[in-house]
Amino acid sequence: MSDTTATEASASAEFEHEPVPLSHRKSLFTVSAVWFGFPMILTNAVPGGLVVAMLGFWRGVGAILVANAIMFVYVSLLSWRAGRTGKSFSLQAIETFGTAGYAIASGFLSTVVVGWFAFNTGATGASLSEAFGWNETLVAALAGIVFIAVTYLGIRALSVLGAIAAPLFIVAVLIAVGIASQNHDFAAVFDYAGVGGEAMSFGVAVTAIMATFADSGTMTADFTRWARTGRQAVLATVTAFPIASLVAQLSGALFVAAGAIALPADNGGNFAPILTGTGNPLLNVFLLVFVVINLGSVCTHCLYNGALGWSHLTRSRMRLLTLILGVIGVAVAVLGAWHYFVNWLALLGVLVPPLGAVLIADQIILARRSAGRPAERFRLNALLAWAVGAVAALLSHFFAPALSDAVVGLIVGCLAYLALEQLSSTKETTR
Repeated sequence: MSDTTATEASASAEFEHEPVPLSHRKSLFTVSAVWFGFPMILTNAVPGGLVVAMLGFWRGVGAILVANAIMFVYVSLLSWRAGRTGKSFSLQAIETFGTAGYAIASGFLSTVVVGWFAFNTGATGASLSEAFGWNETLVAALAGIVFIAVTYLGIRALSVLGAIAAPLFIVAVLIAVGIASQNHDFAAVFDYAGVGGEAMSFGVAVTAIMATFADSGTMTADFTRWARTGRQAVLATVTAFPIASLVAQLSGALFVAAGAIALPADNGGNFAPILTGTGNPLLNVFLLVFVVINLGSVCTHCLYNGALGWSHLTRSRMRLLTLILGVIGVAVAVLGAWHYFVNWLALLGVLVPPLGAVLIADQIILARRSAGRPAERFRLNALLAWAVGAVAALLSHFFAPALSDAVVGLIVGCLAYLALEQLSSTKETTR
């Protein structure tokens, strides 16, 4: 292989099985663009509008702010570690859960995000079918092929897509506000009381906001391992949580509070229908581009997470797994199965924060203790703490709806790991 070919191959490497070397780290702008364009999406406007519909404007916005503050701390800590080490989520998980035990955590999350890829690919077909009357199945299939192709190109393609998707979202919001303001009073949003009823508590609202990005937020290292320092990794994360996430969710909240969305308790903050039906051909073209790029951003990011995770699990390459998992995801979308598992994906999201909490407890809070620790196949303390946190989150979900099960899982998972490690340390000392 010539030196030029070797350099090109190295430049396009995705480092599935080792930390990203400093020589291949990306600029702050590039890493920020990857994260910035991810949460600023139409499907993130939906939960923002939903919680405002159920709680009213001020309580709903309060839940959005609390959830984003938690996500900022949570994802930033995991990103800081990734920027310092260059390690992907799978490599981080090996340290904490063991050389074999990590497969449980990585396999679980890598599969869940492929589910989100399938869901949003199907949603792309459904959105364009609703807007233009096109065949939903065909559109989903074609869009899925495009999303696979972009993901195949790797992290650079995700940064370019993110840099386009975020500004496009803001333009779409401004256009939708202009259209909606012709028939709705945006000055009255602060007085919006919601649809009423007791269907959602403040805690459930916080969980609903967090659940949308708990999965990829926990896998943030797959993106922020490309940062040159831990500080730059955190700065890149800030563009997503809270900035991009708040823009999307507060946009959905704004349209719901203005009364511009029909059946907000069902549709949440999905403002795409506002952009349809105007009869303006230029706006129709814009809507097409907006939906494909906007939902394409979340699809490509989720597929990248899944492909990177499974490539490490199978000792293969990210691009090969992108093709395999992408085809599976598109098949699920085309068959319409995506309609049936969004609630399951959200429920599985409840199990994710305790996993991230264990990573934070082990690699940041107990960093000195874990440094130089000999490798183990299964680190039972970590796996048990994750299980304890997940059980606590599920119990909260079903029996204590006033609480945020995501937050309960975070706190219990972290405390359980710290307690188990302290107990192990005490036993070792007394031997």
